[in-house]
Amino acid sequence: MQRVEKRQWKAVLVLPLMVAALTQTGYAAENDAGQHLLSSAPQPPDIRLGPLFHAVQAAKLYPDQKTFADAVPKSNPTSILADWQMQKKQSNFDLRHFVEANFTLPAAGEKYVPPSGQSLREHINGLWPVLTRSTQQASQWDSLLPLPKPYVVPGGRFREVYYWDSYFTMLGLAESGHWDRVQDMVENFAHELDTYGHIPNGNRSYYLSRSQPPFFSMMVDLLAQHQGDSAYSKYLPELQKEYNYWMADADSVKPGQASKRVVKLKDGTLLNRYWDARDVPRTESYMDDIATAQKANNRNKAELYRDLRAGAASGWDFSSRWFDKPGDLSTIHTTRIVPVDLNALMFHLEQTLARANKVTKNDDAVKKFDALAKKRQAAINRYLWDNKQGFYADYDWQKATIRPQLTAATLFPLYLQAATEEHATRTADAVKSQLLKEGGLATTNVNNGQQWDAPNGWAPLQWAAVQGLNNYGKQALAKDVGMRFLQNVQATYDKEHKLVEKYVVEGKGLGGGGGGEYPLQDGFGWTNGVTLKLMDLYCPKNSTCNNVSDITKTQ
Repeated sequence: MQRVEKRQWKAVLVLPLMVAALTQTGYAAENDAGQHLLSSAPQPPDIRLGPLFHAVQAAKLYPDQKTFADAVPKSNPTSILADWQMQKKQSNFDLRHFVEANFTLPAAGEKYVPPSGQSLREHINGLWPVLTRSTQQASQWDSLLPLPKPYVVPGGRFREVYYWDSYFTMLGLAESGHWDRVQDMVENFAHELDTYGHIPNGNRSYYLSRSQPPFFSMMVDLLAQHQGDSAYSKYLPELQKEYNYWMADADSVKPGQASKRVVKLKDGTLLNRYWDARDVPRTESYMDDIATAQKANNRNKAELYRDLRAGAASGWDFSSRWFDKPGDLSTIHTTRIVPVDLNALMFHLEQTLARANKVTKNDDAVKKFDALAKKRQAAINRYLWDNKQGFYADYDWQKATIRPQLTAATLFPLYLQAATEEHATRTADAVKSQLLKEGGLATTNVNNGQQWDAPNGWAPLQWAAVQGLNNYGKQALAKDVGMRFLQNVQATYDKEHKLVEKYVVEGKGLGGGGGGEYPLQDGFGWTNGVTLKLMDLYCPKNSTCNNVSDITKTQ
């Protein structure tokens, strides 16, 4: 067994008594001030089960490594672990039988069969209750984190709520008139901010060590469309906690260095990056990460694991965007990169904090966050702008250079209105010539088998593109992106009667996308939400468009 695999749980092997202590107390989670607390935070299964978790994943009993990560122990994990230590040496020991006797595996889920003859709109509206979950309580040893209100999951293997997915799902819920569910989901995320000091990647114990793209301020914006400014005053404390989490260590980090999610450039400019508090294989993709590490002989394994986890925190897991060599996952360096989309979202968070403080008449805080937003906007247009090629891009803070790759993230400064008019025009031209494909907007131009690369297009990136281009008067290009993606979604639905997680947007095989670490998932929360929004955006006034063909019929 490799030394690197042992380091994650060697204490469990050396001193069995520590297992009981580990099972009773949580690993360190961060609070809103960046300190370590929450000793009662639930532990991820890889810590709780230690060598047993490794043994099960290494045996590859289940095609999806997330299956055992989501399995619920039927009794105290300490006892299960002790039983395994005794029984595993017996000649007739059967690991699969042991797991099935001691754990409740996640249900495969009944395949949803929609009524025949449904329009695209009817299908999406019918899916909302199918994708809704409620977990006000969870088993003591479950990796699932309870939430006070019902929520909508993406679908398929994703049996929990995901942070950034949820915003695009909520757009569709609002479009369907389900403002009560939008409110519920904002309440859940506020609860997580109050409980954990941040919004985890998803409501699983193994996601607590990281977050995802910070869309909470966008969710409050959405709710304010329905409730007015009271939404800003109500969620101001949680908006501040979100900001504190992302900016932890901003005051103490030295120029030219980074700490947690904050990067301070040599001139003192503050920007953000993705980061994870743990530096071991991901619980839900355990053997994948170990296999990746085995290919990277010259890399520090802990550093590589943190970069893989930070890639998951970005939502783009995985993409050549984070790699030094476009076709080699083991060259991932997410923590070295200042992402353009993340910093555009942080700009919006700062603007939203200024707005919320204006509602509560805190003039000093308004001035503070206005100034911070202006500084960030200037930094985006200086450091995250590739003037030679004419588009927004990511920045390597260690090498102090722009990363020259064009990705769909280039449109986020337009989406969050941080772009200048000139930069917006040049970016739109680059996107039109390089990323616009038959079936929508491509994620990148690199075809390497990763899911956040060519030939795939993703619903949230289509929406960011359409909104961003519209913000800067590029309505024709925006509509071209939106309609191409809608027609792709409709054609796939007509053929397969489902909406999926991602779509192939170029070449002859338009439809459900591929690549990545797991099979294509259907459902699918954010595709449903973006599809509804785009249909209603382009449906002529005083008309109802139930299918994409209705848009073109009435024009």
